Amino acid sequence: MAEEKKLFKVTIDNITIEVEPGTTVLNAARKIGGDVTPPAMCYYSKLQGSGGKCRTCLVEVAAGSAADPRPMPKLVASCRTNVMDGMVVKNITSDKVTDARNGVVEFLLINHPLDCPICDQAGECHLQDLGYEHGKEGTRYEFKRRTFEKEDIGPYIQLHMTRCILCYRCTYVADQLTDKRVHGILDRGDHAEISTYISKAIDNDFSGNMIDVCPVGALTDKTFRFKNRVWFTKPVDAHRNCDKCCGKVTLWQRGDEVLRVTARKDEWGEVQNYDGKPGWICNDCRFHKKKSSDWVIEGLTNINRHSVIGQGKYPGLVIPKETIAEVMHGRDPKLLMDIHDISDVNDPSVDLSLIEGPATSKTFEKNEQ
Repeated sequence: MAEEKKLFKVTIDNITIEVEPGTTVLNAARKIGGDVTPPAMCYYSKLQGSGGKCRTCLVEVAAGSAADPRPMPKLVASCRTNVMDGMVVKNITSDKVTDARNGVVEFLLINHPLDCPICDQAGECHLQDLGYEHGKEGTRYEFKRRTFEKEDIGPYIQLHMTRCILCYRCTYVADQLTDKRVHGILDRGDHAEISTYISKAIDNDFSGNMIDVCPVGALTDKTFRFKNRVWFTKPVDAHRNCDKCCGKVTLWQRGDEVLRVTARKDEWGEVQNYDGKPGWICNDCRFHKKKSSDWVIEGLTNINRHSVIGQGKYPGLVIPKETIAEVMHGRDPKLLMDIHDISDVNDPSVDLSLIEGPATSKTFEKNEQ
């Protein structure tokens, strides 16, 4: 009979669970879920070596273990601290943790621009959520904010280094998923930035996954930029047979248009696992399959009801019976309210999902030549 594996008991915010030895405090808290789980801006369980850089996941260890119940003298990073049998951890029940997290968020926002109204990451930004929970109304910072020159890193990915919080996730993606890494951290201290070596374009089959792992709007999808707000789109799970990747994605639709394609994510904002492996997707699926006919639609993506993206997108929602079509003897309601011929605004014949790059006024100019 196989010997049973010894489990460690750990108590987090007065909730006790059993986990395997080698489990980090953060992953133990994720097994509990809810507010007990510390936030994480740099840790990504699917990327080796990630974590320990942002300090948003700090927790207080009130008792180190059953064998040595002394508390740890300082707050520790839960993503890099393994549990011990009998360990007692405080997260939301500790005033020290709340105060420290408030300070970390203040530091993260010192140089971060107030780009939320124009940033494509708005609505699904981890820093936005963290700032809402732990940010302050004003700032004590009186100096000029750090800025960087704009840099072109290829046809599909837009780099806004000014928004970057140096979580290093994208460099781990390039290091562990692609054939060769041509970008990384340059310089040191407040001059540190993510950049390509000799301005080389990031061009490989899985480089687009850097967009999915970025917790802020530093890396965004050029094919989706300024085309729509994410909360106006409908996320649906879909799949296709792909010889490069798992082919399981989330389509972000507006009507029948596919405006964006991303990897499927779990409740922690990380790519989901399939057959024991992370479901990274290739650039062909992400950037070149922008028609509903390219995919097999499975159904509405499960979105957290607290997310702004989830508004009005509840599965099983009872929709009232539409009566306009009956009153108008089967005529399409859209024909009654089509003002494009009069207003000349946003020509409906223009398919935004097929436009390369962001939509601008030139997109809707009449081609009368």
